[in-house]
Amino acid sequence: MWWSCLTGYTYYPRGNVVLAVCGHWEEQGDDPLVDLFPGTRAGSPLETIPLSDQLTPAQQAEIRGVLHPYRHLFSNQPGRTNLTVHQVQTGSHPPIRCSPFRVTGKTAQDLEREVRDMLALGVIQPSASPWASPVVLVPKKDRLIWFCVDYRKLNAITVSDAYPMSRPDKLLDKLGGARYLTTMDLTKGYWQVPLDADTWLKSAFITPLGLYEFLTLPFGLKGAPATFQRLVDQLLKGMESFAVAYIDDICVFSQTWEHHVSQVRQVLDQLQEAGLIIKAEKCKVGMAEVSYLGHRVGSGHLMLEPAKVEVIRDSPAPHTKKQVPSLYWVGRILSKVCALL
Repeated sequence: MWWSCLTGYTYYPRGNVVLAVCGHWEEQGDDPLVDLFPGTRAGSPLETIPLSDQLTPAQQAEIRGVLHPYRHLFSNQPGRTNLTVHQVQTGSHPPIRCSPFRVTGKTAQDLEREVRDMLALGVIQPSASPWASPVVLVPKKDRLIWFCVDYRKLNAITVSDAYPMSRPDKLLDKLGGARYLTTMDLTKGYWQVPLDADTWLKSAFITPLGLYEFLTLPFGLKGAPATFQRLVDQLLKGMESFAVAYIDDICVFSQTWEHHVSQVRQVLDQLQEAGLIIKAEKCKVGMAEVSYLGHRVGSGHLMLEPAKVEVIRDSPAPHTKKQVPSLYWVGRILSKVCALL
């Protein structure tokens, strides 16, 4: 429903919606010139990281020097953490097998491309599993597609994980008064968490091209958000006074530049030990304000993103019973926003 775009975080218990986004990466060419700081040259991942305009040239040079030793952490290809594995527990329930949905024409080409890309990334492999969930390809506005596995039947028999998710309002309260903020978004975050061997079979998805199974955590599995939140909470343990995370969105916040440089380094150390990879172009470093969970925060400000306010303002009045729930959720969202002000 359209109101889901108004929030800054994902509502995972959706029942009938499963989303997974696949992507590509580009290899960087070699520079024939000698470069004492190869990770900061034009075209490198570090060069794509936006630095705040409020930083002086000396501060920008300092933070680039901090990022340089961690340049291998910035890539469009996901890593693989060594801190946890995801399990799907179904008790003694027999395997569930669904038939593949019919695909034709360009949709079939899109499906073949997505499977090929995931095989190349090492997140899936051919399977001989007795389990099988169907695939749905959902078109996006940019003419690309979402590769979605419909795990509803598997999720219905999966034992729940009661680990608590971080409350967005509490995270935003921490960030509002910070003078320096750095955000980090993990590259295809879920795919950096391995599945245990028994769960490989249960993650299997069926297509007209054949049967495949995930080696890493796919989108849409019950308990996936809890597994990832537990991972990042473990990662940032002891750093709660200057770092927060909601799923794979990490934010470091500080009152002074000296503290910020040190704290960014500490978080990068933890990510390096965990084997996690960051998407450089989605990072923001040393900002006075950032967009986080659908809000603008920092420098004493906390407000909804203007684009999301426009969605509420321009929403048509409901005219049918089916449209009433949309109005209800807008009211819920607005009440939460007012509570933050």
